Amino acid sequence: MSTPALAQPRQKRFEALGALARSATFDLGVLILLFWVVCALFGHWLVPLDPYASDPLNSLGPPSADHWFGTDQLGRDVFARVIVGSRDILTIAPLATLLGTAAGTAIGLVLGYFDGWVDAVIGRAIDALLALPLVIVALLALAAVGASNTTVILVIGLTFAPITARTVRAAVLGERHLDYVLAAQLRGENALYIMFAEILPNVLPPIIVEATVRLGYAIFAVATLSFLGFGIQPPSADWGLALSESYTLMAGGAWWTVVFDAAAIASLVIAVNLVADAVQGVLDR
Repeated sequence: MSTPALAQPRQKRFEALGALARSATFDLGVLILLFWVVCALFGHWLVPLDPYASDPLNSLGPPSADHWFGTDQLGRDVFARVIVGSRDILTIAPLATLLGTAAGTAIGLVLGYFDGWVDAVIGRAIDALLALPLVIVALLALAAVGASNTTVILVIGLTFAPITARTVRAAVLGERHLDYVLAAQLRGENALYIMFAEILPNVLPPIIVEATVRLGYAIFAVATLSFLGFGIQPPSADWGLALSESYTLMAGGAWWTVVFDAAAIASLVIAVNLVADAVQGVLDR
């Protein structure tokens, strides 16, 4: 293969990265994500107060110079808990997304490459799973096996796998009969090699987009499960768990126990969606 032919894909990658770097949407999303990643990694060193220290004498204090976001019903500093609370959700959601993307990609490659009865049997099972709401499936699974960080990762990841598999299957169907796949078959390459070495690199763009979109859903799913009591467990400062413990206090005027955690979840989901939209726009072009 000639040098210009080898350089062309590399040039396209550089052009795509340059387009992303010039995208205001992408830059804003990345900045918000980086902020929360720094909070997750170094939160305990960034906050002035212990996020787990109770102070009953100062419970439900409004925002002040001493407590920027106020205090909760146990007198814990809400600002410290919001900053530190990013750790669990930014650990669980990416790992669940990675698991769902990897499993879904493998399933989608098999469905798209073999087609026929394999696609018919496994595809119908996937359709049945997709007919059920994500949260319902996750709640049933967690109720059966028990709530922990590991089970939340497994449940969300495996729940996302069928969705990713559908996307990858559609991409593989468009590649399966192209010349490079037929050439690999004529060389006597086995199916695993053709799927993962030949087809997979050519269907990476939709997989990347799907992974970024799933990450936003995973963040929301982790927060929802924690709010319902089936996700991250106390004494974590997780945002969804904090909302579950404090949302009834809004009726008494303690809005700060809810608003800042809800804003943190919203900002993280919006940031991921901004990045996903920018990536999809660049790949579409």
